[in-house]
Amino acid sequence: MLLPPSWYREDAVSGSCYLRGKPIKPKEITGGISAAQLIEETFLAYNAGRLREACRLFTRKMLEPDVTVGLSITGALTPAGMGMSSLIPLIDSGFIDWIVSTGANLYHDTHFALGLTLHPGSPHLDDRKLRQEGVIRIYDILFDYNVLLSTDAFYSNVLRGEEFNGEMSTAELHYKIGRYVNELETTLAIGKVSVLAAAYRAAVPIYTSSPGDSSIGMNIARLVMDGSRLRLDVARDVNETAAIVLHAKEKGKSAVFMLGGGSPKNFVLQTEPHIQEILGIKEAGHDYYLQITDARPDTGGLSGATPGEAVTWGKVDAEQLPDAVVCYADTTIALPLLTAYAVANRTPRPLSRLYNRIGDFSKRLSEKYSEAKTRG
Repeated sequence: MLLPPSWYREDAVSGSCYLRGKPIKPKEITGGISAAQLIEETFLAYNAGRLREACRLFTRKMLEPDVTVGLSITGALTPAGMGMSSLIPLIDSGFIDWIVSTGANLYHDTHFALGLTLHPGSPHLDDRKLRQEGVIRIYDILFDYNVLLSTDAFYSNVLRGEEFNGEMSTAELHYKIGRYVNELETTLAIGKVSVLAAAYRAAVPIYTSSPGDSSIGMNIARLVMDGSRLRLDVARDVNETAAIVLHAKEKGKSAVFMLGGGSPKNFVLQTEPHIQEILGIKEAGHDYYLQITDARPDTGGLSGATPGEAVTWGKVDAEQLPDAVVCYADTTIALPLLTAYAVANRTPRPLSRLYNRIGDFSKRLSEKYSEAKTRG
């Protein structure tokens, strides 16, 4: 006996506003489907659904002309090729305006510009044998110990130049290094392989929240022992990043896009508390919050802290909380998909070239701070 036709109707549901969305009924996956189509048509629930929301937030709101996008990079992404495959296309397309990265990602990024190679391997190898054979392992990525020595030699040579013999922000350090790395790409004719070089060409400032915590920092420490006057001004980093965000909010909106968590995540977010709490400048918080992470919130760590928690610190505008997405996924899976979705759905934006304008932004921050002090 057949059931009444009403049992089969897709609209045979209650009038609840929660049930007005498009029903889950994806098309069959075929060999011709693009990554963007796959996300839009089949990523409908759980963290696939959150990745779809992340892609939509990024392309439909964060990439509007009046939005300044800050990116934080944590985890060994450049050794896995994420710089070449995903980050450089975002930079070249004008989708990233400023960056906070671990120093390790920038150090390993340099290997590729030097023509050095890293190889896919296995996490289940005998590390004692690898040590004996001079092979370094980053989980399942393998490379020769001489890759480190060659990269150290590059940094030791470059950083001895007179232009590095003084005090500077980490953005200035990375911009100057980027010029040399860009020359390497050209000289070796190896294509676009370095995030440092791409950021130099696009004048995207790159900061490091913990400049001593990488091989770049260790090479600088050695040069200081040799008499170099190179010093990294962390206070300047704090003020410059706040100045970038203040400029973003005065001209439009500010978005933060966080890959992983850690210190870089906090550094992009703390710009708002620095403006509001420390400098006393009236502000409301970042407008858009997008994070890809595998960290849990219930352990209390910053890496897993939610955008709702960030609201309590003034890091995120409470009125914009609906425009906050956290996707719990491995960045090496989610980032290439998001990049593919973005480049397929948005035309490139004009490059903002923020590095060239930091002096003006910093002057404006000082003016606003003076006004705040006068008001008491």
